[in-house]
Amino acid sequence: MSTKTSELLTEIAPRTVAVVRGVTDDQLGLPTPCPDYTVRDLLNHLYDVAVNFQGLARREAADWSGKEDHLTEGWRDRFAIEVDRVIEAWSDPAALEGDSPGMGLPQVTVGDMLLVDLTVHGWDLARATGQRMDAPAGVVATGHGFMDRMGEMGQRMGAFGAPVPTDAGATDLDRLLGRTGRDPAWTPATA
Repeated sequence: MSTKTSELLTEIAPRTVAVVRGVTDDQLGLPTPCPDYTVRDLLNHLYDVAVNFQGLARREAADWSGKEDHLTEGWRDRFAIEVDRVIEAWSDPAALEGDSPGMGLPQVTVGDMLLVDLTVHGWDLARATGQRMDAPAGVVATGHGFMDRMGEMGQRMGAFGAPVPTDAGATDLDRLLGRTGRDPAWTPATA
């Protein structure tokens, strides 16, 4: 089976996984466009996202309190496995029904949150490590829809920074990044 969420995840996840695989060990201490995270911190956060959103698809509670360092032997392969598992979890149509007991949001919105995390944090890692990452139009459009619904709340809760204005020629991905508090022109030298 598949859902719109799992289909979009199938489009963006391989791009994020490729960026993660491209991170070298000597880059783990570098800053990222997400000011609270180094590359290592962001990789650990993305690992937690992949694991916790599996449970959220099944309406289980998520535990964001752990600060475990997942970057041990074979971490790139383990991340790819967890991403495959999260896509599979969101492939069940029941994952999109009703509201999330742990998040208090419609399950569809929770799925979109996962999509935004993999897209934006994948871009964060790519930019921080000198890689390139783009996103398919459908993924970006869904991200904008999510920000229309949840952007202000996310800013109040500290999940997103203040919006960064983008110029008229900005791509849809750049506009999405700006809406999440990122400067699409960020480079490690501006950190």
